[in-house]
Amino acid sequence: MHTRFPFGPIPKRLHENLLNLTTNTKGPGVHEAERQEITNTFSGEVIGSVLLGAEEDVTRAFDLARAAQRRWAETPFSQRQEIFRDFHDRVYKNRELMMDIVQMETGKNRLSALDEVLDVLSNARYYANKMPDLMSEKKRPGALPGFTRTVQQQVPKGVVGQITPWNYPLALGVSDAIAALLAGNGVVAKPDSSTPFSMLIAVLFLYESGLPRDLFQVVTGSGRIVGSAIADHCDYLMFTGSTATGKILGRQVGERLVGYSAELGGKNPLIVTNDANLDVVERELPSACFSNSGQLCVSIERIYVEEGVYDEVVRRFQRAVSKMKIGAGDAWDIDMGSLINETQFNTVNKFVDEARAAGAKVLCGGKPRPDLGPYFYEPTVLVDVPEGTPVLTEEVFGPVVFIQKVSSTEEAIQKANDTSYGLNASVFAESGTGRKVASRLLAGGVGINDGYAATWASVAVPLGGMKQSGMARRHGPEGLLKYTETRNVAEQRLLSMRGPKNAPRKLYANLMANALQMGKKLRFLP
Repeated sequence: MHTRFPFGPIPKRLHENLLNLTTNTKGPGVHEAERQEITNTFSGEVIGSVLLGAEEDVTRAFDLARAAQRRWAETPFSQRQEIFRDFHDRVYKNRELMMDIVQMETGKNRLSALDEVLDVLSNARYYANKMPDLMSEKKRPGALPGFTRTVQQQVPKGVVGQITPWNYPLALGVSDAIAALLAGNGVVAKPDSSTPFSMLIAVLFLYESGLPRDLFQVVTGSGRIVGSAIADHCDYLMFTGSTATGKILGRQVGERLVGYSAELGGKNPLIVTNDANLDVVERELPSACFSNSGQLCVSIERIYVEEGVYDEVVRRFQRAVSKMKIGAGDAWDIDMGSLINETQFNTVNKFVDEARAAGAKVLCGGKPRPDLGPYFYEPTVLVDVPEGTPVLTEEVFGPVVFIQKVSSTEEAIQKANDTSYGLNASVFAESGTGRKVASRLLAGGVGINDGYAATWASVAVPLGGMKQSGMARRHGPEGLLKYTETRNVAEQRLLSMRGPKNAPRKLYANLMANALQMGKKLRFLP
């Protein structure tokens, strides 16, 4: 078990161990590489530094990972399972340390940091347990029953490229890689420039659990250089980030006909119907909107409330948000932490200032908190936002949400779907109403009486975005199988697909056509 160092600089020995995990330190001339300091978001104190990688570092990373992957692909499933079950236990034992690093790098509160650890644990357990069944050879119906033996095989893609954002640097940096590695792939990953240590501490535990040393490569550096080079080398790309960057990377890998999985932006709606349980609404809405300071692709930014309960929902929501405790540190009673950096802080401030200038009413929040730290901003609820105000349609990615009154559930559904995004949506309603509304919302995940946590934590079910919120899925069988190619192996025995050698072709053709027709009626053919 590794020693904690609550919110101070990373101890020298651990810092060196983590730094040595990056490919940037493994080649010639690395002493000349420029360093980037990593700071504590709460205080601005330097906690460590990493080297800024170049294209040649990415090339070297893929060379090392490809050599390791060829050996790893032959590793028995049981051995892969053992490694990741051990990793699961190491993460559990070191969860406090991992939460410390996540909080230092991101500024989030303790509960949001715990969410990251739980996500890694859930994915490690689920995919370690399910991988043999998902990857094992499967018999399939052959073309000619009795004469054709057909099996389906899953083959690893090779080396997966992964580009990870800063908002969930541990969960998104490692959970996707777990599935890729268990499927037999290597991984070359780029963490966000501001949050590298959250990924590196997990990679350290993977190596300690027995993962082959070169199989998971981490290259630190800029997205423009390192991220672009990863897209140029990978056999499959996993990206989480903005829709604008996702389109650029999609074009880049598409030129090489390489597969691509992307979870992108969202402007996620929540509907409250007249038959909703308002106690549940009051309890759940703050976390649905303000977890991780609203810096969450699936968090709620739009709330549509039926007019019959509108005034009461507004009153209760205002009361609940006003009670939220914001601050720095690892205390479990802190409800919301800091924004990540000055850029994000300025973005949030601009959205709120524009809405206020347009005539919107700030129900609560709406101002920075420099007394708590440089990037703290209060959880903000807006009402009466005029049409055309950017906050209505553009993703804020911060602790800002607006509420609108609607005349009916039908109007709420129409407004919820009136967006180019389709990542997450939510409805608070009586169960039957909730299921009816959910079936009409154009989003990859829909929560009923929950903001996003239930869909995200249900790792057995694929999750991702519709429309411009992404493509492909993480979680569930698809979350692993997307990292594989499907191979169809068909063995023909005794009888040729073209029939007996001396059989007249027309006779054989009629026999085959009649057999297919009979198979349709008797349902014994695929």
